[in-house]
Amino acid sequence: MKNKIKVQRAMHDMTQADLAEKIGVSRQTINAMEKNKYVPSTVLALKIAQLFKIPLEEIFFLEGDE
Repeated sequence: MKNKIKVQRAMHDMTQADLAEKIGVSRQTINAMEKNKYVPSTVLALKIAQLFKIPLEEIFFLEGDE
């Protein structure tokens, strides 16, 4: 699963640490998600979408044979 977390963070002038604090995870978790090394739980993905006030599908999407 790919994502646009980094793009959304930039649009909202947030660091990885800022986002992590707002959704209750570590900065390392945000870093891993942005590098597509960690797929968030549904609850975590929804928290991110809600924070940025956009539909889940605008942040997270499947690519290729996933």
